[in-house]
Amino acid sequence: MAAPLIRGIILRVGVEFRVNWISRGLSTSATCCRRVAPLGPMPNMDIDVKNLDDLEKYRSYTRYLKVAREESRKVHWWKTYRQYLNQDEEKSERIDIGLPNIRAPRIKEVKERKRVMRENHKNSELERATRLRTLSIPLDEVKAEWERTSGPYHVQKVAEHYGVYRDLFHGATFVPRIVLRVQYSLDEEHSLPVHRGNVVTPSEATIQPEVTFEAEESSLWTLLLTNPDGHLRDNDAEYVHWIVGNIPGNSVQSGEQICHYLPPFPAKGTGYHRFIFILFKQEQPIDFTEDCLPSPCHSLESRTFQTFDFYRKHQDYMTPAGLAFFQSQWDDSVTHTFHQLLNMKEPVFEYDRPPVYHPPQKKYPHGEPVRYLDRYRDSQETTYGIY
Repeated sequence: MAAPLIRGIILRVGVEFRVNWISRGLSTSATCCRRVAPLGPMPNMDIDVKNLDDLEKYRSYTRYLKVAREESRKVHWWKTYRQYLNQDEEKSERIDIGLPNIRAPRIKEVKERKRVMRENHKNSELERATRLRTLSIPLDEVKAEWERTSGPYHVQKVAEHYGVYRDLFHGATFVPRIVLRVQYSLDEEHSLPVHRGNVVTPSEATIQPEVTFEAEESSLWTLLLTNPDGHLRDNDAEYVHWIVGNIPGNSVQSGEQICHYLPPFPAKGTGYHRFIFILFKQEQPIDFTEDCLPSPCHSLESRTFQTFDFYRKHQDYMTPAGLAFFQSQWDDSVTHTFHQLLNMKEPVFEYDRPPVYHPPQKKYPHGEPVRYLDRYRDSQETTYGIY
C-alpha cells in the first residue's frame, strides 16, 4: 500500500504544480495583453442591437445620404481606413493661390436645370427629332458649357499629371478659371491651337502666337511663357521665352513687353519639353523695371528664370488665373535657333550605354549556343562577311 500512496502523492503534486504553472502563465499573458479603455465613444455604441426593429427608418436614400454627410463632418477621435492610407497627403496639404470660386447657390442651379428639362419636354419638334434620330447637338455650346463648369477642374488635373504645379510653384496649386486660348499661325488659312499638353514642333512655333481670353476692359493681366525642362546647366532653373505685363483687357499687343518672344529650342537628345503659358490677373499696375530684359535678348544667362521667384516677388498684386501648355522636341529649326539667334554651338545629348556584360569564358562550353565564342571575339577582328 505504500507504493500506491507515494505514487498518488507524486501525481497530485505534479498536477498541482502543472496547474499553478499554467495559471501563472495565463495570468502573465493576460497582463501583457490587457486592453486599454477607448479614448471616446465607439461608433454605433448607442444602437441597441437587440431591438433593431425599433430603429428609425430613413425611408429614402437621400435622407440617409444627408445624415451620413453630417456625420462625416463631425470630428471623431478615431480614424477611418481611408484616413490611415492618406496620412501623408493630409500632412502635405497644398495651398490654393488661385482666384476664389464664385459659384451660384445649389438650389438656383437645380431650379434652372428643372426649368430647361420642362421646356425640352414641351418641345414637340425636339421630341420628333429625337425619335427620328435627326437631332443635332451644337458642340460649340457643349464646349462653352464645359469651360464654364467642370473644365477648369479637368485642366487642373491634367496640369497636376504633367507636374506643372510641382515644378513652377513648388506644389502650390490653382484652378485655371480663365480660359486661355493660344494659337500658332501656320499660314493664312490654318492655325495650330495649344490645348493641354498637345505636341507642337519648334518649326510650328517660330512666330509669336495669338493669345486671347475673356476679360473686362478695365482689368490688367500678365502673360508668361516658360520652359522648365530646357535649362542646359541647372535642373531647377527655367528659360523664359515671353513675358507681357500690364495687359489692358484682352489686348496682348497693347501690353508692356518685358521679354520678347523667343522660339522653342529643345536640345537634341533631351526628349519632350513642356512650354507653359501662365496668365496672371493684376490688382493694379505693376512696375516691371527690374524684370525687363533688353530687346532683343538672345542671352541664355539673362533668360534664366524661376516662376516661383517671379510670383513671390509680385504676389501681392497678381494672382494666377489661366493655364495652357504644349510639348515639343528637337527638329531642324532648333539648329537655326542656336546658330543664328543664340549665336552658339548646338548642344547634342547622347546616352552612353554601359558595355554589355559577359561572364568569364568557359574552357569547355558544353550546352552553350553555337555562337557562344562570338561574345568573346575582339570587336576589331575581321568576320569575313559571315555576319
